[in-house]
Amino acid sequence: VQLQASGGGLVQAGGSLRLSCVVPTLTFNTNDMAWFRQAPGKERDFVAAIRWSGGLVYYAESVKGRFIIDRDNAKNTVYLEMNNLKPEDTAVYYCAAGRLYTDLQVTTARNYNYWGQGTQVTVSS
Repeated sequence: VQLQASGGGLVQAGGSLRLSCVVPTLTFNTNDMAWFRQAPGKERDFVAAIRWSGGLVYYAESVKGRFIIDRDNAKNTVYLEMNNLKPEDTAVYYCAAGRLYTDLQVTTARNYNYWGQGTQVTVSS
């Protein structure tokens, strides 16, 4: 299963970007979706997640109030709207899909079975 992430780029601090991730139909309709990010020399960290039904969303504390995750079922696409970007948001951003059974699984990368190729986000100060 191949997830296609796009939308990264170079932006100044305070700016905005919108990431997109296109997902094969069957996977999209039955999986929860998430975004993770990985900065050079660091572990892959949870950013945001949305349940397959779209009813529940989760955010890392560092992005609450600035990032919004959403999904468009008609387009099999999950989005990450990133506002008021900071230099510390610089990383490769990955979309992921997986079936989660409890909220405790949301923030852990190994609970997601399918991953996109990553898209680079660079925020300059």
